[in-house]
Amino acid sequence: MDDLIDAARDIQDRAHVPYSGYTVGAALETDDGEVFVGCNLENANFSNSLHAEEVAIAEAVKNGHHEFSRLAVSSGRRDGVTPCGMCRQTLTEFCDGDLEIVCDEGDDVSAYTLGELLPDTITQETLE
Repeated sequence: MDDLIDAARDIQDRAHVPYSGYTVGAALETDDGEVFVGCNLENANFSNSLHAEEVAIAEAVKNGHHEFSRLAVSSGRRDGVTPCGMCRQTLTEFCDGDLEIVCDEGDDVSAYTLGELLPDTITQETLE
């Protein structure tokens, strides 16, 4: 299996999911090959919960990265989970529509581009 998927699987052990029990890990690769990981962190009110993709991109941006090539997402169920709409919009803030998103299905993966998952998104140009 791909190293990026493995990284997304490995970080799930650190997820904080006392309410849903649904672990998610994300691994975001920069254009220069560095990988930043994130896992979901639930909060009792749910609206303050952090998604794995958000945590990974926040870590990358915090470390000075703004160009990304791939994102892998994996859940403990290996059900091919894709980033939610909120995470897709956050990714759009930092990534082009051609960002490759690989989703873990256990023995296989699904691959999409960010543009396929979120066409006609809100961007800085939209607001101008």
